[in-house]
Amino acid sequence: MLALLHTSPAHVPVFDALRDEDHPDLELLHLVDESLLARAREHGPEAVAADVRSALARATADGARAVLCTCSTIGEVAERAAPAVGVPVLRVDRPMAAAAVAAGERIVVLATVESTFGPTAALIEREAAGSGRSVTVRTLLADGAWSHFAAGDTEAYARRIAVVADAVTDADAIVLAQGSMTPAQALTTTSIPVLSSPRTGLAAAVVRASARGTTGYAGE
Repeated sequence: MLALLHTSPAHVPVFDALRDEDHPDLELLHLVDESLLARAREHGPEAVAADVRSALARATADGARAVLCTCSTIGEVAERAAPAVGVPVLRVDRPMAAAAVAAGERIVVLATVESTFGPTAALIEREAAGSGRSVTVRTLLADGAWSHFAAGDTEAYARRIAVVADAVTDADAIVLAQGSMTPAQALTTTSIPVLSSPRTGLAAAVVRASARGTTGYAGE
């Protein structure tokens, strides 16, 4: 069984659909705590570290072989808790960051909440350093998009993100920093690669869940 730690219930059907498409025999355990993101945005990711560890412990107690954190803001905090909980813990955006680094030097991190910028940019820079590449990371906020998501209008949310992404001209890759932004990927018309995290993140977590006797993230 693979557990997924979410900070929005909107992620549950997204990952259920990906499971049905790519991993039909996989059992998923969804843990949703919206307060984690709210507090991390206000006080920083470290403010929720203890609660993240508690959530991960609950997942392992329920039989999870690995945990995938689908929130990019708290992903680093979750990964660091892996030794304490005894199962692999992955952040969903790590494979996407590796793909961005492979795409070229100029990377735009597009987000709808500013709390995501620091963790995502730092992850990309670490992936670049680990692969011996040099990158320039620029952050870009999709102004006004988050209010649509908060109101439950996911279509308007995706359209706003796509408009902002299509206005980018000087990049080798555009990273959609939050999993909730994924539907915008299909709406963009830019020739620049637009990357999202759920599918590749889930695939990586499935590999780790099937491995025995390991913790953390393969490649760290």
